[in-house]
Amino acid sequence: MKEQLAKIRAEALAAFSSAQTAAELDALRVQYLGKKGELTAVLKQMGRLSAEERPVMGQLANEVRAALEQALEEMGSKLEEAALDAQLKAETVDVTIPGNVQKIGHKHPMYIALDEIKDIFVGMGFTVLDGPEIELASYNFDKLNAEEGHPSRDWSDTFYFDKDSRVMLRSQTSPMQVRAMETMELPIRIIAPGRVYRKDEVDATHSPMFHQVEGMVIDKGVTMADLKGTLNTVIEKLYGEGTITRFRPHHFPFTEPSCEMDIQCHKCGGHGCPTCKGEGWIEVLGAGMIHPNVLRMSGIDPEEYSGWAFGMGLERMAMGRFKIADLRLIFENDVRFLEQF
Repeated sequence: MKEQLAKIRAEALAAFSSAQTAAELDALRVQYLGKKGELTAVLKQMGRLSAEERPVMGQLANEVRAALEQALEEMGSKLEEAALDAQLKAETVDVTIPGNVQKIGHKHPMYIALDEIKDIFVGMGFTVLDGPEIELASYNFDKLNAEEGHPSRDWSDTFYFDKDSRVMLRSQTSPMQVRAMETMELPIRIIAPGRVYRKDEVDATHSPMFHQVEGMVIDKGVTMADLKGTLNTVIEKLYGEGTITRFRPHHFPFTEPSCEMDIQCHKCGGHGCPTCKGEGWIEVLGAGMIHPNVLRMSGIDPEEYSGWAFGMGLERMAMGRFKIADLRLIFENDVRFLEQF
């Protein structure tokens, strides 16, 4: 047995010193010191020894075990240090080498314009609201004084979900006027940006999906002068002082009196071009004083309160803000176009 122990010690120490990895060293530990290892197999033979030999062989076996465990620990530390050195060398970063340029995206021009519009109105004390794009016709039309038979309710103009024309993709952000009047305390100052849908043919200034920004003020003593003053201020803040605008009489079922607001074409300066269809002006919004019927249907007394509302086309505002000649460029996602902003 003495010779066996000496052989195990010599072989194990030699094997430990030649191990290249921690995994290899652990396998050797199991081979020599594990429950089924070579040293354990020898110790199981202790029962065959005489009473005089057992203490001597037991002490020798403990010495062999201690020597192997110490060698394991020392070799494990060396391998750990070697692995760390190799990792540090492999992961060394030369701080003098120029870094890789990371290409960072940026906001879409339309949302740049929207953020500027929000900042202007929030600075005036307005609250920004969001609402559903799938809307009830009662909110999109009925509660806005657009009765059955109005051209905008026709299937050729509006995307409906059901044959009864009750559920639809909203054709305007105006339903947020009603939702605000039904849920908010007076006075009210809100804007509500969002996507809207109409069966428009795609051209330089139209799309079947586009964005609007709805705005509304309701308070005592509100007049058309307040509407015009507010909108002119917003346009000048967006496009610069002295931007030329005009208000034209119009008709909307939910406002009375009603108007449309144009800005002078940014492309031709009012001389006429394809962008403005030769008119020299680009329509950006419809507006007016909120119809008394709309106030009544939302539980507001038109004898005590008055208000105005508008709905502006966000894409057209962005076109004017960034001198974009064709609305289709905004939706085509051509990187060459978008990188300019």
